[in-house]
This record gives sequence, C-alpha cells and structure tokens, in this order.
Amino acid sequence: MTKDSKVEEKFSQRSWNETKSNDSWAVFKIMAEFVEGYDKLQQIGPCVSIFGSARTKPGTPYYKTARLIARKLTEKGYGVITGGGPGIMEAGNRGAADGGGTSVGLNIELPFEQKGNPWIDHDKSINFDYFFVRKVMFVKYSQGFIVMPGGFGTLDELFESLTLIQTNKIGRFPIILVGTDFWGGLIDWIKGTLLDQEANISPQDLDLWKVVDTAEEAVDEIDRFYSKYLLRPNF
Repeated sequence: MTKDSKVEEKFSQRSWNETKSNDSWAVFKIMAEFVEGYDKLQQIGPCVSIFGSARTKPGTPYYKTARLIARKLTEKGYGVITGGGPGIMEAGNRGAADGGGTSVGLNIELPFEQKGNPWIDHDKSINFDYFFVRKVMFVKYSQGFIVMPGGFGTLDELFESLTLIQTNKIGRFPIILVGTDFWGGLIDWIKGTLLDQEANISPQDLDLWKVVDTAEEAVDEIDRFYSKYLLRPNF
C-alpha cells in the first residue's frame, strides 16, 4: 500500500467515524424539533393547511384565490397552517389575518426562496431544519389540505398525505386540489397510467381528493366532509 493510499484510508475512516458520531447526536436535535412542534401546535385548535408554490407573486389569480380561501376558512372557525414562506404560503397567512383567525407558519431553512412572512401570528411561527419533522406537524395538526399549484415540494406534501391515507397510517381527511387547468394533466396520467395501464392503484383511490376552481368550492368541500366526521388530530 502506498503512502497516499494509507493517508486516504485513514482520512476516510476518520470521516466515517465523525459521520456516525454526528448522526447519533442529531437524534437529540430531531427530538427537540418534535417537542417544540407538539407543544405549540396542540394548542391551536382545528386548522387547515394551505400548500403551494413559494414563487407565486402577490396579485396573481392563484395568490388571490389562496388568500380568499384562507379568509373564508377563518370565517368558518378554522385556523390556517402554511409553510410560512412567500408565495401561496404568504397568501394563506395573509388571508387568515384578514379574517382575524389563527395563522400558523411552519418555516424551514432553505438555501433560497424561504423566509418567514409577516402575516404569521408571532407566537405561532415555528422553525424546522428537518423536512420530515415539519411534514409530521402538517399531517398531525391539520384537518384538511388545500393544495394550490406548486412545484416539487407541493407534490411531495400531496403524495405523502395520499400515501398515508391509502395505507391507513392516518385517518382520512379532505384533500382539495385547486385549479382544474393545473391539476388536470396529472390526474389524467394517474387515471390513464397508474390505474388503467399498470393497475398500481385501486379505483377507490381516485376518491381521496377533490378538484375545485373557486375559494367557495374549496371551503364547501371542507365543510361537507366535517358534516359527517368529528374534528380530531390525525394520529
């Protein structure tokens, strides 16, 4: 073995040992994020989460719709939870503030585009480092998901919730997709490929979401669901 290879082997072993040590200590930080989230969110009452792109600009149609949905939700007695950032998240928190309702922001540190918006209640802004902890909080403390047009993060949150409901890991709750033009192509692919061609889902799985185009329809779907079910945490 050459001198260089011995140095490389020693360095690699040291790096691996440091990684294992850091992984072990990370458990405590993860626990701390869960504890803070549970402590704050168990006090907020019934809430609906609004998801969507951080890149949606104020004044655009989907921004206005998200803001109106949030305001109408607060008028019905629900609070609003968002990811705490700009775009659709800002619209959701802003709409909750318009209606004088609970406005929660579950912020996460990102290398771009994410910073807390000013319409979150000062005592209901929580910062996370771990996406998976943050997603647990969304699912556990939301009585419904309003899903506006968005990117990978929005799709991640949508499909994780569908998977958890499909596999009976959590109780069913309403998932409302806003924007037929935006979601239509994805739904056609789900029906034509996942269901008809590959049979990777069941026909009843298509009932796990509703597609609407207006704020009134979105809020009506939430109300219609809970006219039959009690509001409660998801697990």
